Amino acid sequence: MKNFGLLLLGIILGALAMYFYCCNDSDFTSEPPITAPKGIISPKEASALDAAYNIKHRIINDSLFQKSTNGGDNRSSWWSIDDIQSYINYAENQAGELGYTMDGLRVYLGSYPDVDGQAGLTTMFLIPTGTENTSQGSMLPILQGGSNDIKGADGLNMGKDGNPPSANYPQ
Repeated sequence: MKNFGLLLLGIILGALAMYFYCCNDSDFTSEPPITAPKGIISPKEASALDAAYNIKHRIINDSLFQKSTNGGDNRSSWWSIDDIQSYINYAENQAGELGYTMDGLRVYLGSYPDVDGQAGLTTMFLIPTGTENTSQGSMLPILQGGSNDIKGADGLNMGKDGNPPSANYPQ
């Protein structure tokens, strides 16, 4: 009986030692490392892109909004993180219903129609992209097509304008 008690105590101590040795709490609570996605640019590069657009924007703004008191045409759009996350969830669900696998978002420039002699402001909107779900038997999945706009999918518009609308980067 004495040996059995020591054996049982040894098993318990061994199990505890293995738990602390192998199963460190940081293994379960640590999140995967954050990696930068492709296409990350520095603030300096963003400023250069914004400055390069100034000539085009000036031509558009001066020709359409000469007598405007609303601050000129839009240069940016803003959506909250909640709006973006909700839209991604909505678009993924809709893509599945339409027979697609969503893999990205495309940003388009658009313009609201002219109303009462006032030129419509520029807007940006998002459209989901993806690939059409096809049969699993294909030997050449690359030939199934690239990532295109999902036909029939709803887009996301109504981002907030810059302040003022014509404000450059950064705001």
